[in-house]
Amino acid sequence: MADPFSKLAFMKALGLFPAVLCLFAGAPALAAQCGADPSGFRAWLSDFKEEAASSGVSRPVIERALRDVSYDKRIIARDRGQGGVFKKSFEDFSARLVTPRRVSRGKALMRRHAALLGKIERQYGVPGAVVVAIWGLETGYGADNGRFPIFSAVATLAYDCRRAETFRAELLDALRIVERGDMRPEEMRGDWAGEIGQTQLLPSSYLLYAVDFNADGTRDLIRDTADALASTANFLQAKGWRRGEGFEEGQANFAVLLEWNKAHVYAKTIARLAQALSGETE
Repeated sequence: MADPFSKLAFMKALGLFPAVLCLFAGAPALAAQCGADPSGFRAWLSDFKEEAASSGVSRPVIERALRDVSYDKRIIARDRGQGGVFKKSFEDFSARLVTPRRVSRGKALMRRHAALLGKIERQYGVPGAVVVAIWGLETGYGADNGRFPIFSAVATLAYDCRRAETFRAELLDALRIVERGDMRPEEMRGDWAGEIGQTQLLPSSYLLYAVDFNADGTRDLIRDTADALASTANFLQAKGWRRGEGFEEGQANFAVLLEWNKAHVYAKTIARLAQALSGETE
């Protein structure tokens, strides 16, 4: 792993759930029957394909994206292995993540991408330090975007009865990402719960907030840093970011950081790293 201090490295080392953006519930009732073991997965997948087609996804996209999908026991183990990492004290939690190495690397990247970050702030109102802090915490500044095939990961969670409706909606949105032309199915690799790209957006958030910031015709949050960082700022703006206001606990934009991740310790850690990157604290 390129950055052993990345958030994903920390979470994966503990076998815990990574920062997940809003999981959109409220999906229609499942047409396919969920299951507790692999035995019913193929039948479930067949039913899901019909459901996806009835939702407007084209048959060629469905067949291409889901052709090699399989039930992945590793995903279930990760899901069941979630622990209390976010219950740690803020000092313990942030000390593991806001390290001198991460701050130094982040400052160097802010200098390298100064023009890009300035353009993003002018358009969305979100300071570069906040965007870069999220980038650093989520994937170690793009060092580890995750290696799980998104369709198998999300399909496994959509079939599993624990959060079937939530991940069924995510699986439909993953198909819509392919249909929109943003990525080919084989390119969609990320973390075990379906997060994609350098700042780890779930398919639903990718579909809603991904932007083609460099105007090359695709919204590529895996390989394209400009798209990834601008999409992060677009998410925060859409959630109510107030230009020029503070983002520490008790300030106007802290509630928006909680939209990124509802754990207070994580939102406070974003703020701490952002302040360190901006030179206001170390």
